[in-house]
Amino acid sequence: MTKQNVVVPEMGIAVAAVPNSSPLFPYPPPRSCGSIAGGNGGISMRKRYLPPLDLGSVLTNGCFESMTASSPTHDKAATAAALASPEVDNEYDSWMVKHPSALSEFEHIVKSSKGKQIVMFLDYDGTLSPIVDDPDSAFMSDAMRAAVRNVARYFPTAIVSGRCRDKVYNFVRLAELYYAGSHGMDIKGPAKGPKYTKANSKALLFQPASEFLPMIDEVYQVLLDTTKSTPGTKVENNKFCVSVHYRCVAEKSWSALAEQVKSVLKEYPQLRLSQGRKVLEIRPTIKWDKGKALEFLLESLGFDDCDDVLPVYIGDDRTDEDAFKVLRDRGQGFGILVSKFPKETNASYSLQEPTEVMDFLLRLVDWKRLSMNSRPRVPIDY
Repeated sequence: MTKQNVVVPEMGIAVAAVPNSSPLFPYPPPRSCGSIAGGNGGISMRKRYLPPLDLGSVLTNGCFESMTASSPTHDKAATAAALASPEVDNEYDSWMVKHPSALSEFEHIVKSSKGKQIVMFLDYDGTLSPIVDDPDSAFMSDAMRAAVRNVARYFPTAIVSGRCRDKVYNFVRLAELYYAGSHGMDIKGPAKGPKYTKANSKALLFQPASEFLPMIDEVYQVLLDTTKSTPGTKVENNKFCVSVHYRCVAEKSWSALAEQVKSVLKEYPQLRLSQGRKVLEIRPTIKWDKGKALEFLLESLGFDDCDDVLPVYIGDDRTDEDAFKVLRDRGQGFGILVSKFPKETNASYSLQEPTEVMDFLLRLVDWKRLSMNSRPRVPIDY
């Protein structure tokens, strides 16, 4: 990273970066191809507010149907029977042609990285940890943690999650990573690295929605009270957004829950609603998402508008589609969707579950180690 004490225009938010003299990572530092300082060449925060949503229309006409479509019933026997049908097999096979397994296409992926620096972006829930009924119990395995730690030894690595940054850090517990919590509205750089010293302890920090914190806290308290009549609902304060989980809510109550959320958000036109996997997300109406977070981190690393970088983003949720779309629009890097079912996606490849994600990460580390060991040694001229 090359910029210090950077301020994003119109937001007045300081972004502290680690000095050049002590790089965080053991791999070659990226070429500085852009600036996040000042108003020229940086990330523009103009037009940062989205138009207010027609919540009545969204929740009544679209949200419940979307909740139903993206959240299959809890009847496992019926789900298994449906998956066994020939129609599903044909649909899945056709989908896999467009989004082949990142494991079967691994050689193509690493060949595409020739002469480029791979940068890894990883969602947490459903990607590094299994989806569970209680979001507070979404622990990652020790084996997965070791795999991510090894990936970070060779590639800049970021966790990009809808979770509160502190919460996802407590799950992962790896200080050498970048963490982008609250869908990228709370970004912090590594607390330590292979060459970490106290002199460079001021890591990158970016929070484009700080002004919304009091409002988010207020809405969280209101939603706690409003939704307590719907059994199974869990409301989670993720600092810059509020998550209303309905994984443990009976499907017959989903519509009532959507109406409860609607009734609260009518009083807060500066907040917007989005949806993830069995979760409703309430966020500030700024143009910021996981895709913007990916771009910001690439720019912070010095890879903005560079040809010698290969971003790889792995995620399982609708909110990850913003990042997949950024990579597709850039024509650079690969999105990898974690899903056992065919879904409309901007991702290039797929993996079925977190165990396959771990296999992919392990293969990536093995490939990097072998490629480093196979490099011809430069003879020393005495």
